[in-house]
Amino acid sequence: MYVIALTGGIAAGKSVVSRRLAELGAVVVDADALAREVVEPGTPALAQIRAHFGSGVIAPDGTLDRAALGAIIFSDSRERAVLNAITHPAVWERARELFDRAEARDPYAVVVYDVPLLVEASADRPLRFDLVTVVDAGRQTRIDRLVTLRGMSQSEAEHRLNSQATDAERLAIADVVIDSDGEIEETLAQADELWAMASAAARAEPVS
Repeated sequence: MYVIALTGGIAAGKSVVSRRLAELGAVVVDADALAREVVEPGTPALAQIRAHFGSGVIAPDGTLDRAALGAIIFSDSRERAVLNAITHPAVWERARELFDRAEARDPYAVVVYDVPLLVEASADRPLRFDLVTVVDAGRQTRIDRLVTLRGMSQSEAEHRLNSQATDAERLAIADVVIDSDGEIEETLAQADELWAMASAAARAEPVS
């Protein structure tokens, strides 16, 4: 098994690369999906969130009110750190289970861990990655995408970027950087190159 951690800031183009790798045969584990799974009703993480943030972040049906929670954490870095300390360990544990399942099915699998908050969660990261890939685009490109494609205001887009790790922090942990500032075909070509390298490396690894 060969594991790629795929990360990038909001609107950097990470999802484009992740989808391409899935089309080529990678097993994609989506950290955002796991983050939703580990806070479903009845989970320990949701109970911890309610204990710290209060019942105001719980919807009438017992699910997490993401808008209410987001209003808190996106304006307060300390509260965001509390939430991360609750959810990140649960997400890592679930990801490890899915990695093990992929390896059991195919010892030569290429697994892509699609994880937006890799830098933010690095302090409590128990997982080993063979390669860290960062999808990168310029700040203004990303703001334009958020405004044009997601309907955000300029100020909202800037706030979302400012609430994440910096580009320099992400690039500092990169083994491979995919530049998505250009045309989508250029981004896809770089994803194809990554796949060719990773699938060859997976086949070259000895299987115990």
